[in-house]
Amino acid sequence: FMLLCWAQRSWVGRAVQRSPTVRCVYLAAGMLWRAASCLLRAHRGPWRSPCPGTKSCSPGSRGAATFSVTPDRSLVDEDVCIRVAGLSRHQEVTLRAQALDEDEQIFDSCAHYRADSHGLLDITHSPSLGGDYLGVVPMGLLWTLSPATMEMPYQKLRPHINLTGIPMRIDLYLHSGHSQTRVVPGQVLAKQTIERWYSKPGVRWIKLREGNIRGSLFLPPGDGPFPGVIDLFGDEGGLTEFRACLLASRGFAALALPYFGFEDLPPVLTDIHLEYFEEAVDYLRKYPKVKGSGVGVIGSSKGADLALSMITFIPNVVASVCISGCNANTLSDLYYKDVHLSSVKYNIDDIVCLDSGVLDVSKSLSNPQQNQKSIIPLEKAEGHILFVVGEDDKIWESKIYAEEAIKKLKTHRKNNYELLSYPGAGHHIEPPCSPFCVARINRFLGHPVLSGGEPIKHCYAQQDSWQKIQQFFHSHLH
Repeated sequence: FMLLCWAQRSWVGRAVQRSPTVRCVYLAAGMLWRAASCLLRAHRGPWRSPCPGTKSCSPGSRGAATFSVTPDRSLVDEDVCIRVAGLSRHQEVTLRAQALDEDEQIFDSCAHYRADSHGLLDITHSPSLGGDYLGVVPMGLLWTLSPATMEMPYQKLRPHINLTGIPMRIDLYLHSGHSQTRVVPGQVLAKQTIERWYSKPGVRWIKLREGNIRGSLFLPPGDGPFPGVIDLFGDEGGLTEFRACLLASRGFAALALPYFGFEDLPPVLTDIHLEYFEEAVDYLRKYPKVKGSGVGVIGSSKGADLALSMITFIPNVVASVCISGCNANTLSDLYYKDVHLSSVKYNIDDIVCLDSGVLDVSKSLSNPQQNQKSIIPLEKAEGHILFVVGEDDKIWESKIYAEEAIKKLKTHRKNNYELLSYPGAGHHIEPPCSPFCVARINRFLGHPVLSGGEPIKHCYAQQDSWQKIQQFFHSHLH
């Protein structure tokens, strides 16, 4: 069992993908790992505080080490401050975070620290000396959460389905000494559990089934009126709600809008009819608690080029955030009244399988410049556009696409755009609650697909862009 724990994750990933037998063994070992973890969490010996709810365990030469995490209940996009007291002078310790998703899969991270001359540790100012990240990264433990060794790799830590009622609980552990990653750590000196919420108290969650519209509407606490935003995600389909819920917690009436793979919507991505999105725009702008005559839209990946099409063709869309998008219509043809945009698609022959078993699709999307009928006529857009791109995007060349779009706007003497371009960021730029994931399982391909980015640079990009996205909407939704 311990040898399995120490196995190199890249080897495990390849074996799991290629061999059903290895996959069965891997899953069985994962069940043992989860069971062992639960036993350790329930144990009342030296691995844990002697009393439930306490924040310290075994005393050192200066007394019991104690955690101080403020705030211990917070929204997922808020920073927390982690401090430790009661350590020995320059004592070496390992900080570890552990979370369970709704399927009870374990996600963990760790970092090595050294106390100061007073036996104190404040990770806001102290550098990590090893583990999953290096240097001064105050939110590093939460940003680098990833599937534990015996879990299936390349999974995303997803929030509980009950966004307004159940927080994500993260256990923080302080261990003696510097423990290597992915092995059983040293003795626990202190432990604390924090709660990370996607909604403020009073956020209202309304399941929508109005006309052709499907989705979820999240409303901030209070009477309003509030600026309205439609939230779109990519070609994974279904209903993704966490960003809309978080937007509502920040003062926006946010409509999470699926467009395939949900309820009675088309089961797969087929031809897009923009009238469906126009119906959602009209519904939201006329909603009693939504202010102004126009709404905003935020889209990621495929949802980003839809966001650009919406601000181009639908007059009541006045602000559009395009995250890791393309300046052309992608994957499926788009229709709106007498308009038809063809689509650029992936060429399967250009997909590369890396030694790790991860697929690299970065060079497989057809060149939009070779299919002019697919390019979105952004020069017709009267509203404001914010492009957000990662310069290490490995899904497609979103930085180049944004630059092409801006070039076209400039040619038509338009200045209704802003660009946020982040070195070291990958494709999936989400709110800062989302840990870094260099590759994710694609549910259609059944394999992990490289999304790119460097962990800490990517997460700083998420933190910075999230604040600027909110500022952008507040500036243009009146």
